[in-house]
Amino acid sequence: MIITSACNRIQRRTLIQVKIVVLSILLAAGGGPVRADTNLPAALLKESKPGTIFRIWPLEGGVRAGYKGYRVLYRSTNFNDEPVAVTGAVIFPDAAPAGKPRDVVAWAHPTTGVVSKCAPTLIPDIAGTIQGIDDLTDHGYVVVATDYVGLGARGPHPYLVGVSAARAVIDSVRAARQLKDVHAGARFAVWGHSQGGHAALFTGLDVSSYAPELTLVGVAAAAPATNLVELFRADRATASGRSLTAMAVLSWTRVFGFSLATFVEKPAIPRFEALASDCIETIADFIKESDDQKALARSFLKVDPLATPELRSIMEKNSPGALPPGTPVFLAQGTADDLVRPAITRGYMSLLCRGGSHVKLHVMPGGSHMWAGRDSASAAVAWIGERFKGRAAPSDCR
Repeated sequence: MIITSACNRIQRRTLIQVKIVVLSILLAAGGGPVRADTNLPAALLKESKPGTIFRIWPLEGGVRAGYKGYRVLYRSTNFNDEPVAVTGAVIFPDAAPAGKPRDVVAWAHPTTGVVSKCAPTLIPDIAGTIQGIDDLTDHGYVVVATDYVGLGARGPHPYLVGVSAARAVIDSVRAARQLKDVHAGARFAVWGHSQGGHAALFTGLDVSSYAPELTLVGVAAAAPATNLVELFRADRATASGRSLTAMAVLSWTRVFGFSLATFVEKPAIPRFEALASDCIETIADFIKESDDQKALARSFLKVDPLATPELRSIMEKNSPGALPPGTPVFLAQGTADDLVRPAITRGYMSLLCRGGSHVKLHVMPGGSHMWAGRDSASAAVAWIGERFKGRAAPSDCR
């Protein structure tokens, strides 16, 4: 009976591997996927390793001359240690490398929304949303950009749930390494903005245990979400704070199984759901969101999230702690950021310094939250380049 069971497992695993190989052969021959969807058989997902690529589509628009791009569906692991399918992008030089494998930079995007349609890979020019993309491609890096769990693929999206985001980032690197024409190596840096900065920091916390075969050379984060309790406290009375709170509450009720009616005033639910389901990708999206924010200015939550055990516990568990000693970290912060306040970022920097990280703080006088990634990208990419060269990481810790 044991032998039969083992044989059946081997046969199933072999069949899964054959299916993936056949798909790869079709793509290498110039064929496209049979259907551009993200649904997968449960058995295929369960039996596959993290980073396994299931489907590949051409990446539409935004890839510069001399580069190629794919949108991929790959296997990751959620915060409950369950297998999950995630979409993302892989952008890489068209020509084969002259010698060693290419270094990888994993981009972690800022908030775009909490529903599946808000995935960056679904917009026409994802490359244009990757801050520093020209500098990154000038260096010849492989660039990977996850959508995170629940964006682009089956949801819900665990908004600001650190382990989930970190694993989606890490497995995007693993996925790139499976594609022979990408020539991705084991060394990578992670670079993110806002929600993506939060994901980048959790990547630094999780990578050594989750993916010991990879080498993380540095963590770069622009205006990262860090102390979530203080972030929500500081932003509760602002329009952007209401937007963040709406997205977080909608996501967490779906992810953790809470009742929405427990937290949201009944008259506010239609506007709340509209705001929480908005995607933030264009100027038109910002305008629409602003209208929904105004409607929530008076009537929104029944309870204070900070005083609600269920919600406060999520915030506390998903506030990143100190990274492993010696971790090189680049933090960028605008002095006029009214969403991620400079004091909160400096407080987290102090935590990193006490933990033994080498922290470079890049201050942008008058810089806002919206443009923190754009305005710090050149400095971040230059800092990443120094880490790939093996040079000692600078530190502003005192």
